[in-house]
Amino acid sequence: MGILALAAMSGLLMAQQAGDPAVVTFTLDFPASDPSHYSIVVDARGHASYECTAKIAEDSEAQAYRAEFEVSAGNRERIFDLAKQAKYFAGKIDSGNRKLAFTGAKTLGYRQGQQSNSAQYNYSNLEPVRRLTELFQSMAGTLDYGRRLAYFHRYQKLALDEELKRMEAEAKNNQLSEIQGVAPVLQEILDDTSVINVVRARAKELIQMGSGAASGR
Repeated sequence: MGILALAAMSGLLMAQQAGDPAVVTFTLDFPASDPSHYSIVVDARGHASYECTAKIAEDSEAQAYRAEFEVSAGNRERIFDLAKQAKYFAGKIDSGNRKLAFTGAKTLGYRQGQQSNSAQYNYSNLEPVRRLTELFQSMAGTLDYGRRLAYFHRYQKLALDEELKRMEAEAKNNQLSEIQGVAPVLQEILDDTSVINVVRARAKELIQMGSGAASGR
């Protein structure tokens, strides 16, 4: 009876593993930057998570931050197509050029069922890897705005206008991806009547930009 139960549990576990969606991950560790560490995980269904370790102010301690969001269909397809072109990071992807400036220890990973690959690099000559790096870094830029906006909304509302102004400018210059990923924070600012109207208007415009970009991809 115990053997049968064990076999059933093993079969259930294998079935669950087989049904798990493929996952692509990007991690950056760069002590000289802020955040000094972050990672983005995107699964084939489009669910994603962002986590980082960062400071709000120079004299503050680094703190962990995490957010979950749904990636737009276009970027989800782009990520997995580029991962396929990069052979799912099964081999060396670093250029090997030690004369290049260090821009952080980056890792790309792919996992599906029993397959699990990861590769580290500073800079890659592979076009799919470079494009993935640019995409993930633009996503991280967006999501880190969410971290700072949440902090300023709670502790320093006067800083919101300048932060949203910078975010708005970068969004208009196509420097940010997945703005809808920070929509919950922007909505909280928009709904807060204690926040000045110009700030709420900026939050509203960014929400609309994120909504339009997500549906248009």
